[in-house]
Amino acid sequence: MKNLHDVWRIRFLHYVNELQKYLKYVFTGHLVIVMVFVAGAAGYQYSEWLKTAPSDFPGTWLVAGVIGILLSFSPPTTLIREPDQVFLLPLESKLMDYMKKALSWTIWSQLFIALLPFIVAIPLLKQVGNVGNVTLGAVFIFIVLMKFWNVHVEFAFRWANLGKGVWGDRFVRALVSIAVLAAIFTMNPMYCALLIIPVGFYSFTWSRQKKRQPFPYEHFVRLEQNRMLRFYRFANYFTDVPHIRGSIRRRAWLDIVYRLIPYEKKSSQNYLVFRTFVRTDDTFYLWLRLTVLAALGTAFIGIPIVVMIFVGALAFATALQIKQALSSSSEFRMDMLFPIGNSARSKAVVKLVRFVQVAQALIILATLLGVGADSMVMYVLPIVVVVVSEITIRLSK
Repeated sequence: MKNLHDVWRIRFLHYVNELQKYLKYVFTGHLVIVMVFVAGAAGYQYSEWLKTAPSDFPGTWLVAGVIGILLSFSPPTTLIREPDQVFLLPLESKLMDYMKKALSWTIWSQLFIALLPFIVAIPLLKQVGNVGNVTLGAVFIFIVLMKFWNVHVEFAFRWANLGKGVWGDRFVRALVSIAVLAAIFTMNPMYCALLIIPVGFYSFTWSRQKKRQPFPYEHFVRLEQNRMLRFYRFANYFTDVPHIRGSIRRRAWLDIVYRLIPYEKKSSQNYLVFRTFVRTDDTFYLWLRLTVLAALGTAFIGIPIVVMIFVGALAFATALQIKQALSSSSEFRMDMLFPIGNSARSKAVVKLVRFVQVAQALIILATLLGVGADSMVMYVLPIVVVVVSEITIRLSK
């Protein structure tokens, strides 16, 4: 490799290939269909709400607040690796050539997170806030500029403080970003001119401070490792990621549910599988996350056919993934030494999946009662969960 530009290019290609390798399993046809239905239902309810939205609704402040907070979360994607602490030391004087590429990618890869709610909020801003097209164009430009500012300031702050106090920095930048966007919405030149002072001063301060510190390789290596680990854990919910090891937690507050399992020899696998599910973060949080999503969809999607498809798809995903996660373990377990039938574990897994899916159905029923659903058709949702889960259990391997 001739220079640091080549280092970035090779690492970036490897990074993109790694993302593509797992994302093709995440965004499957089934998930896309569910997302289309959810987006359609959300868009319909949003348009219906706009028809009756109060004229004094603080739309501009709400949009400025949400986008300002999203802009403040700008962790740099550096692709720095642990061996760089040694091999890049001779090139540290030219390190910014590499970081310019990294920060440019960070800006454009994260920009859609702030632009998406802005685009969604355009009908709200026009109807409630009476915001014109010129103002919307100016806000769009300043979102891009503030993203550039946030990424560079967070990078400089992390460098200057060795990665400490990042949340305090984000709080300050969120306030500044909200103030700038609110000023642009009002199109007040005086406010905009005054806000240039804190924006420039804060950026200049940390840019100067970072020059007094050597590059904190340890912090950026750890930041990069944690970022990729979060991606791998997310992808692991959809496909097997070989180098991911799930963490284990005691969860003593759930010990009471073990009493539901009879204390006898033939129930030993039931106890083992239940305890494995409760203590393993991957399976437990998978069920919890999908159940919460199903409950939120039940509460906020008002179209019966759409919510049935949504809840049914989540019930299918929950039952299938939990069954596969608990059945596909190839590691040695102490229960293999005991005289228990070979089919005992598979039967125990099926019992567990049925139990947790009934619990999911009860949570959805409680959600329906809590929100006071008017349509009696909605009360079929718990039955949908149980039926879809049972079909999934019987047809899946």
